[in-house]
Amino acid sequence: MRSKLVLCVILLLLASILFSQNEFLNYEKHISELIENINKDSISILIEKSEHKLTVLYNNEKIKSYPVVFGSNPTDDKLRQGDSCTPEGFFKVRALYPHKSWSKFIWIDYPTEDSWKKHKSAKSNGLISKSATIGGEIGIHGVPEGFDNMIDEKYNWTLGCISLKNSDINEIYKIIKVGTKIEIQH
Repeated sequence: MRSKLVLCVILLLLASILFSQNEFLNYEKHISELIENINKDSISILIEKSEHKLTVLYNNEKIKSYPVVFGSNPTDDKLRQGDSCTPEGFFKVRALYPHKSWSKFIWIDYPTEDSWKKHKSAKSNGLISKSATIGGEIGIHGVPEGFDNMIDEKYNWTLGCISLKNSDINEIYKIIKVGTKIEIQH
């Protein structure tokens, strides 16, 4: 009986490992193997919070996806500074720059007009304090050197940003530009 239990546990572990490796589209391939002569104008990004997934689209076709983590409240939409939520909606890349702690930083244009509407509505409906500020400097970035395991373990550690493994952010950083469209869904 005990050997059957051990065998079942081993099979479940193997199945979960195989599933997790196939969970992300073309994750094992470098983006340059998937798109020849990349036109940065044809790149967009889809982030699915509920799936912990960032997907690169080329001409609106899903090409490759990456595991990501978020703020410590990964399910709710960002309404105010300090809520540790990642905003949802349509954004664009505002700036890109190297970051001393997280490899690279892709700054998105949060807050947008839609973000402001949600923030003001939350204030008027008493969901957040009248003195709450909306926040800013939301982006996509890596992790502290040597901490890729935070992504593998789905440890939501940011203040509202989207975080990837450093090798993944470095790959994405090379194919996007200021103005690249980003959609963040629940």
